[in-house]
Amino acid sequence: MPSKKSSKAKPLVREQTAFVWDLPGLLAGVDEAGRGPLAGPVVAAAVILDELRPIKGLNDSKKLSARQREKLYDEIRAKALCCSVAQASVEEIDRLNILQATMLAMKRAVEGLRLKPAKVLVDGNRLPTLDVLAEAIVKGDATVPAISAASILAKVTRDRWCAELDAQYPEYGFAGHKGYGTAEHLAALQVHGACPQHRKTFAPVTAVL
Repeated sequence: MPSKKSSKAKPLVREQTAFVWDLPGLLAGVDEAGRGPLAGPVVAAAVILDELRPIKGLNDSKKLSARQREKLYDEIRAKALCCSVAQASVEEIDRLNILQATMLAMKRAVEGLRLKPAKVLVDGNRLPTLDVLAEAIVKGDATVPAISAASILAKVTRDRWCAELDAQYPEYGFAGHKGYGTAEHLAALQVHGACPQHRKTFAPVTAVL
C-alpha cells in the first residue's frame, strides 16, 4: 500500500524557493547633495551600475577632487545601466522642510530610472517612500559603489547649478561656497539681502528678510 506521506507539495515548494532566490535583481544606489546650503535646490541621484562595466575610483563625492568628480560623472553616465537625477526646488524646501524635500527628490530620482530596481540602497538613516524594497545605509556613499556613483552625479549636478547661479548673482560667490553658510556668504547676505534662490526658512536667510 503506497505511503500517504508522498506529496507533490514538497517539490513544488522547493521549486518556488529556488525561483525566488535565483531571481536576478537590479540594485540601485541613491544619494543627495545640497541639504546644508542656504540656497538652491536639493539634488538627488539614483544609479544602477553595470557589473560587466566596472568603474574604478568610486567614492564618497566629498572625498574626491572636483576634477575627479567631473571625470567620474562622465564615466558613470556612459557605463551605468541607467541613472536618474532629480531635485526638490527652493520653494518645496521652504514649504515642506529640508528633510521632506530631500526624501521627495530621492523618490523622484528612483521613479525616473528607466529600469525598475529590485532593491534600492539609500545613503544615510532615512528612507523615502518607495514602491520597491529599500534599505538605508549609514556612510553608504563610501562603501557601496552604486551609492558612491549617485553621490557623484548629485554633487556634480548641483555644483554646476551653483556655477550658473554665480553668473546671475556674482555678488554672493556661489561658485566658491556652493551655497553653504561660509563667512563670505553670510557677509554677502548682510550687504545684499537674499536673492530668489535663497531658502527663506533657513535662519541666516530669515534674519535678513
